[in-house]
Amino acid sequence: MSQRRMTINRATKACGASAALWTMLIGLATATPADAGASRELRYSVLASHGKAGTEVDRYDGNRLDSEFEFNDRGRGPRIHAQYRFASDGLPTQVDVSGVNYLKVPVDEHLVTVAGSRHWHGASERGESAVRAFYLSNDGPAAAELAALVRALARDPGRALSLLPGGEARLETVADATVSSHGKTLHVRGYAVTGLGFTPAVVWLDDAGQLFAQPSNWFGIVREGWEDASDTLIARQAQAEDRRYARLASELSRTPRHPLAIEHVRVFDAERAVALEEQTVVVRGARIATVGPAESVAVPLDAERIDGRGRTVLPGLFDLHVHLSAQDGILHIAGGVTAVRDLGNDPADLTRLTTQWDNGTAIGPTVWKAGLIDGRGPYQAPAGAFADSAAEVEAAVNRYADSGYVQIKVYSSLKPELVPVVVAAAHRRGLRVSGHVPQGLRAADFVAAGADELQHINFVFLNFLAPIVHDTRTPERFSAVAEHAAEVDLDGREVAQFIALLRERHVAVDVTLATFESMFLGRPGQVAPGYRAVFDRLPAQVRRGAYDGSLPGAVANDRRYRESYAALQRMTRKLYEAGVPVLVGTDDLAGFMLHRELELQVEAGIPAAQVLQSATIGAARLLHADGERGSLQVGKRADLVLVEGDPTREIGDVRRARLVLKAGVAYDPARLYEAIGVAPSR
Repeated sequence: MSQRRMTINRATKACGASAALWTMLIGLATATPADAGASRELRYSVLASHGKAGTEVDRYDGNRLDSEFEFNDRGRGPRIHAQYRFASDGLPTQVDVSGVNYLKVPVDEHLVTVAGSRHWHGASERGESAVRAFYLSNDGPAAAELAALVRALARDPGRALSLLPGGEARLETVADATVSSHGKTLHVRGYAVTGLGFTPAVVWLDDAGQLFAQPSNWFGIVREGWEDASDTLIARQAQAEDRRYARLASELSRTPRHPLAIEHVRVFDAERAVALEEQTVVVRGARIATVGPAESVAVPLDAERIDGRGRTVLPGLFDLHVHLSAQDGILHIAGGVTAVRDLGNDPADLTRLTTQWDNGTAIGPTVWKAGLIDGRGPYQAPAGAFADSAAEVEAAVNRYADSGYVQIKVYSSLKPELVPVVVAAAHRRGLRVSGHVPQGLRAADFVAAGADELQHINFVFLNFLAPIVHDTRTPERFSAVAEHAAEVDLDGREVAQFIALLRERHVAVDVTLATFESMFLGRPGQVAPGYRAVFDRLPAQVRRGAYDGSLPGAVANDRRYRESYAALQRMTRKLYEAGVPVLVGTDDLAGFMLHRELELQVEAGIPAAQVLQSATIGAARLLHADGERGSLQVGKRADLVLVEGDPTREIGDVRRARLVLKAGVAYDPARLYEAIGVAPSR
C-alpha cells in the first residue's frame, strides 16, 4: 500500500466558509501583484525500480509555481495540477490543487490569504489561521512542496517554521554531493526536514535552491536527464539515515546487566491460548530462564525486579505482511512487534535493514524475507524480480533461495502458466509460495496449482466474482469487491467448496482486514476507524492521513461498501471456523495497524486468545521458528512484551505496551515513541 503524506491539526479553528465566500476569497488572493522574476521550467522523472513511472513539470514565474505531477503504480497513482503563490519570505499565500489522488479520488484543495489570515479548504478539512506558518497540502506534488518549505526554512533565522494545519518543521543539512550524468556535473545538497512524519523527510536542491531530487528505491523523483544520479543520492541518504538510527539505537536500547524478573504478572500461554495468573518470568541475557507461579519461582538476588500486577506478558508479536522501510523498525518494536515477514522489497534495502536490526546498530524486529516475482507489463510490481519464462522463474527462485529467503510471493502480472513453475521451483528449495492471484486465474486455480497461502481477503471474494471482473491487476481488485462482496452467498455451495479446498490443501489466508477497512469504511472529513484509537497520539503532520485512503466510490456507495466490509469479516470468521489458518498481517502502517488487525479479527468473531495465538506461536510455526520463538518457555529467546491490562479479555490492551524485549535487549515504548514524535499510550 502507498505511504502517503498524512496531517491534521485539531487545534485549528473550523471555517464554515460557504462556496460564495470561497469564490470571493480566491478572487482577493488572485488580485495580489506577482513578484518580478525570471521564468523557468524544470522537468522531472518519477522512477520506480523498473524505470520511469511518471513525470513532474514545474514552471516558475516570479513568486508563482505551476506544477503538473502524475505517476502510475499498478493502475493507481495521482494526476495532480497544483498552483502556488509565495510571499517574499517563501510562505505560500495561495494554493490550488486539483485532479485525483493515489486512489483516484477527486482532489479539490485551496488556500487563500486575506488580510494576513490564511483560509484553507479541501475534501477532508477546512480552517483558518492568522499564525505565520507554511501550509502543506494534502495531495500536492510532495517533492516540489518540500523544496519550497526548505527554501522558506533557510530564510528563517532559527531554521524553524510553524506548519498549517499544525506542527512545526525544522531544517538540517545532511549531505553534499557532486553528481554526474551524460558528461555533465552538478553540485547538490541534501536537506532533512523534521516534523512532517515519524522520520525526517530528505530532499535534494541544486545551488540555485531548486528541487533536484527526492530519490527512493520504490518511487522517487529526479530531474530529467539526471536519472543516473539517483543511485548516488540514495546511497548518500542511506549513510545519513544509518548515522541517525545508530544514534537512536545507542540512546534507546538497554542490555540489562543482571537478570530481569517480572513478578506477579499474568502470562499468555500461547501454546494453549490461555492466560495464567500470578506468574513470574525471569530473563537472563537473551533467554527466558524461568516461567512459573510467582509463589514458587526463586528470583535471583541480583535481579532487576518489575512489578507485573495488573499487567500481562505476551510473546513478542509477529506481523506476517510488511514491506519494510527504515522508519518501521522503531514503530514495530514500540508496538511489541519483534518479528515480521517482508513480502516484497528492494533486496539491497532489505539486506541493509535486516543486518542493522540483527546486529543492534539500529532498532527493529527480526525479519523473514519473501521474494516477489511478477511478470513484466504496465501493472508490474514496483519492486522484486520479473519473469516471463520458465528459465527466468527458475533463476529468480534460486537467487532468492541462495540469499536466505523463505518464501516466494507471486504477483498479479505473472503469466498464469508460470504459476506451477514457481511452485515446483520454490518447493524444491524448501520455500513457501503465496501471493496475489495472477490475472486470468481464480483463487481456486492458484490453490490447485500448489500455492501455500493467499494474500488479502479480496482475492478470496474475487474467486466468486470472476465473471464480472475484467482485470485484477488494476484497482478493480478493490472496487469490484467493495461493490459486490455483499452479493456473495457466504452460506452457498460454491463458498463451502472453496473453503473445503483451502482446508484440504492446508492453505493459509493472510486477510489484512485493516487495509480494507480504510478503503471501504473511510470517508472524507472523518477519522478512519483504524486510526481512532491512536489519532490523538500521532504527530500533527501525520494525522491528516487518518482522513485519507477511501476508494473513489465510498461516499456514493456508502451502504453497499459497509455491507461488503461486513461480508469480509464474516468470511474471515467462516475460514477460522472451518479450520483454515487465518494469519495476522497488515500491509499497512507499522506497529499501529497490527493492533488494529488483531481487533478486527476479534470483531469478526475469532476469540481474542486465538487471535493472539495466531500472532505469536502460530506465526512462529508457519515460519518454522517455533523452537526459538512464539511462546514464553524456558530456553527460548527473550522476545516478549509487557502490557497493561489483559488483552485476552480486551484485545485493545495490546496498544498499552510498557516494556519490550528483543533477545533480552530492553526497550521502553514511551521513549521509542517520543523519539519519533508519538505520544505514549495511556
